[in-house]
Amino acid sequence: MQLIRMTWQGQPCWGELDGERVHLRAGMLGARTGQTAPYDPATLLAPAEPTKIVCVGRNYLDHIRELGNDKGDLPTEPGIFLKGPNALAEPGGAVHKPDWTQNFHFEGELAVVMGQRARHLSEEAALGAVAGYTCALDLTARDLQKTDLQWFRAKAADRFCPLGPHLVTGLDPADLRVQTRVNGEVRQDSRTRHMIFPLPQILAYVTRYVTLEPGDVVLTGTPEGVGPLQAGDVVEVEVEGVGVLRTPIV
Repeated sequence: MQLIRMTWQGQPCWGELDGERVHLRAGMLGARTGQTAPYDPATLLAPAEPTKIVCVGRNYLDHIRELGNDKGDLPTEPGIFLKGPNALAEPGGAVHKPDWTQNFHFEGELAVVMGQRARHLSEEAALGAVAGYTCALDLTARDLQKTDLQWFRAKAADRFCPLGPHLVTGLDPADLRVQTRVNGEVRQDSRTRHMIFPLPQILAYVTRYVTLEPGDVVLTGTPEGVGPLQAGDVVEVEVEGVGVLRTPIV
């Protein structure tokens, strides 16, 4: 299924996409309500209602190398940082390039939205707790990343996490293509099989320390090819089987 979150009659709601119609649902994984609405991409909201956004850094070896972080041993456990719900931005929505960073970067990623409360997941059971998969753009103030204590400004500022366009259920995340384009030019192109820590391992690791709630988002890391953005750029993150997340930078 392709699940979407949208504004309908002035209220946020969940729906199931069916061609040009949307079957409204009673919540993310709730039953159909019997109502339908026309599909209008301009009404889309980020397809998640998280209490937190958990992000994995340095999960692709080529990305570690391009940032010059491969001088020592490779990571032996996932490197985790957080964004708040304030960081969410809707698919197609513009993001203002902040005037307080001189090195504003894109990072395209596969994102996971949790479908149930999860604590102490085993790797074998981890994917069963997932509601679905979507595209994420992890925006980063690269210069402030060097000075923030916990990457607060660098990663967690308002609208630093565009998400969407759809939440797709039933995908196998083990080998999906993740591609990022800036103004139509391919800048990142890899597959999730190249992750150092695959998704089941990430979810088992995170839930050892933190309870994930339904609607929480997990970003799985970005491959090689990150780079700066300027006002006027348009970023597209495409995840195989999900769709394209489009974000204008203004």
